[in-house]
Amino acid sequence: MRNKFLNIILVLMFVIIFEGVTMVEVLAKSDTKALDKSNTKSIGVEETKKLEVSETRGKKMKHSYNVEDAENALVLKLKDGEVVIEMLPDVAPNHVARIKELVREGFYNGLKFHRVIEGFMAQTGCPLGTGTGGSGKKLKAEFNRVPHTRGVVSMARAMHPDSADSQFFICFEDAPHLDGQYTVWGRVISGMEYVDNIKKGGGYSGMVHDPDIIVSMEVIADM
Repeated sequence: MRNKFLNIILVLMFVIIFEGVTMVEVLAKSDTKALDKSNTKSIGVEETKKLEVSETRGKKMKHSYNVEDAENALVLKLKDGEVVIEMLPDVAPNHVARIKELVREGFYNGLKFHRVIEGFMAQTGCPLGTGTGGSGKKLKAEFNRVPHTRGVVSMARAMHPDSADSQFFICFEDAPHLDGQYTVWGRVISGMEYVDNIKKGGGYSGMVHDPDIIVSMEVIADM
């Protein structure tokens, strides 16, 4: 009888201990689910894009482009990669100032390389994508002695010398016949291989069907 009584007590103790352990496990799981996740884990993809870059990280990013003057240098993003353009405010101050103004407005983002001629140049900057449009502000010519060599960035214009607006071109090869007749305002210092890959046009005019675009343009100092 005594042994039977002890057995009953042992069984009851086992049940109590087992239930206690089980309850602890369930509580642990429910508590874990109820815990607040860290703020960074709950941020969506779009929100992470808006997070500010730290000052230290920003300086490293700018330094990585290896430019002498971040305020007068651009990053032109194409479909294949980034092109760094060093601007030349010493020879074309008004054009450089206007280009930076348009870049900071986001004017160039998404515009087409509407006219691209193999072995010559790639032209862009027309909001209509036809070569007939601009920003609405004509610039007085700042013709200078910088030669139109491979990688040079120069303003497109109509017949009148002071008709340049927002359109510009990048030379694939040397084009000395343009020297002194178009305003040179920059030069590509890295990423020229991506410029070479811009889709070419056909015929004498070089107009492009389904052209490549400027993904984005930014002043390096703003990055």
